[in-house]
Amino acid sequence: MKIIACYKLIPEEQDITVNGDGTLNLSKTDAKISQFDLNAIEAACALKQQNRDIHIVAMSTGGEALANPKGRKDVLSRGPDELIVVSEAGLENALPHQTAAILAAAAQKSGFDLILCGDGSADLYAQQVGLLLGEALGVSAINGVSRIISLSDTQIQVERTLEDEVETLTLNLPAVVAVSTDINAPQIPSMKAILGAAKKPVQAWQSADLGLGNVSSYTTLLSVLAPQQKARARVIIEGDGEDQIAEFAEHLRKVIG
Repeated sequence: MKIIACYKLIPEEQDITVNGDGTLNLSKTDAKISQFDLNAIEAACALKQQNRDIHIVAMSTGGEALANPKGRKDVLSRGPDELIVVSEAGLENALPHQTAAILAAAAQKSGFDLILCGDGSADLYAQQVGLLLGEALGVSAINGVSRIISLSDTQIQVERTLEDEVETLTLNLPAVVAVSTDINAPQIPSMKAILGAAKKPVQAWQSADLGLGNVSSYTTLLSVLAPQQKARARVIIEGDGEDQIAEFAEHLRKVIG
């Protein structure tokens, strides 16, 4: 059985700075695996622990950051048996429907029984790629999965935790399953796993290798701006009497209103 675990590289949040005009400066940011996708990779590895015949393929599409050896070693050290990336300039800004189209073409070329991905990415968090991927492949797709109960050669049984109930669902394979952060706690790779990652196979494809034409965007990105920071008023109210409380409430009313 082949399981594809999809992931996305995003900028390290703590390295992002804001320019004077409010635009984001990403020039000094390192790329990291989206936290939600770490849950998908961990879920795939947990299934392999139950069935050693499972082969895990980590798969991603994006820009030139996917060519970074350190980033490739990072994902492979977390348990996948091989890595497939679809990388070329501009794909780092792909929207969900574009990402889904590329991943679908790559999955069809690779072959798969089950695709796991995170519920969303830590940057856009559109929560669309998993469902769009299932539609593009013409297979069952479900999101919000908090537990994988069982996996056989023909079916997967999962749980979804909703506001007031827990659903138990059975999907025929092949299928696409987007997991929530409740499903597990991703482990930190061991030194042995990190050293072994360098020996695992990597395939690097481009859109042309998948027979894809230009996947047009539905929208045009005009700008991404950080929210404007307001200067602190530095109002200090001393005392806890009724008058001071009323004054405090009045200042809150002005700010909120």
